[in-house]
Amino acid sequence: MTSALFLIFEILGTVAFAVSGALVGISKKMDIFGIIVLAVSVAVGGGIIRDLILGSTPPSAFVDPSYALLAAVCAVVFCMPFVRGMLAKHKAFGDRVFLVMDTLGLASFAVVGVQTAYSLYPEASFFLPAFSGVVTGVGGGVIRDVFAGEVPGIFVRQFYASAVIVGAVLCVLLWNLLGAAAASAVCMLSVVLLRFFAEKYHWHLVHPR
Repeated sequence: MTSALFLIFEILGTVAFAVSGALVGISKKMDIFGIIVLAVSVAVGGGIIRDLILGSTPPSAFVDPSYALLAAVCAVVFCMPFVRGMLAKHKAFGDRVFLVMDTLGLASFAVVGVQTAYSLYPEASFFLPAFSGVVTGVGGGVIRDVFAGEVPGIFVRQFYASAVIVGAVLCVLLWNLLGAAAASAVCMLSVVLLRFFAEKYHWHLVHPR
């Protein structure tokens, strides 16, 4: 994958997850500091967990703080009175924005996780890059939900972690077959479609009774 394409996925994932974190902070009536912390945590948290697992220390979020700063800027924008006022008046719209941003963050960071694993370990077996993609995708969301006092979405939300697992597995399977760019596109598309269809048609995993 070209460095420019990888950069696009990183920026897209950072902005999308930062917005989702800011929206959760606003819904919890946090102050601006809490909203920024939530936005930054979800934007870089998955990458930090991934880097620690892959042995890439210090994690890239601390070496290059630009992504954390970008997430903080996104949070500040959503703290502006007119944005908060619009979200308060149109809750359904805010919920849709959250779904879209959270899904884009999941899909983008799943690709970033797979790419990072292959860049560090080019001869890695199937499991490592797939696991790296899943952890990068869901890790930040887990931190966000815990900080917000919620049960992490990977345990209760329809096709949350499941969508990322499918996307990461497809990405790894197609990485050498179709090339990094095509595999990444398939990963993005599969995660987005699974989450949107699950939301629209109320798909869910089995709940033991």
